[in-house]
Amino acid sequence: MHTLPLSRPLPSGLLLAALMLATRSHHFASPLHLPDASWAVFFLAGALLPGWRPLAGLLGLAAVIDYVAIAFGGVSAFCVSPAYAALVPAYGALYAAGRWYARRHRPAASSLLPFAGAALTGTAVCELLSSGAFYVFSGRFAEPTLAQFGERLLRYFPLALEGMALYLGAALVVAAVVLAVGGSRAAASASR
Repeated sequence: MHTLPLSRPLPSGLLLAALMLATRSHHFASPLHLPDASWAVFFLAGALLPGWRPLAGLLGLAAVIDYVAIAFGGVSAFCVSPAYAALVPAYGALYAAGRWYARRHRPAASSLLPFAGAALTGTAVCELLSSGAFYVFSGRFAEPTLAQFGERLLRYFPLALEGMALYLGAALVVAAVVLAVGGSRAAASASR
């Protein structure tokens, strides 16, 4: 198994937590705020951090951010319902997809296909679990139907994919820069 760039657990974990803190509290993107990075954070944490403990820490952080945003930040509590508990397996699916990818990572372009496949699979499962639970268990929809849920998926899933693509694309660029800088330093050290 090859080490992923930025795979020093403490700095990587703190960076991911800071990204979630900076983007989650608004819940919606606007001209003044970036879209919520939580889904990408859970996927990247699974890929970069060891074991399953970081998942519990990030779940706790997400819940605290939501509480503070609603209680003190004026964010609507519309999404908080009995379905909120489904975020645990939904985010767990993203984390598991990241862990799956980490075991297959190679420092080569051929790693992009498993990366994209894991990210897409994790995102799809997260969307189905989180949106499905909200649609069925939130009490916000009088008579849920599969057809109506399908329409909602078609409407909202592309937005989730856009957010994931934004943050995972940025992560790939950062990883490429880290690899390039590391390779340049290694070459400079070898030539001395």
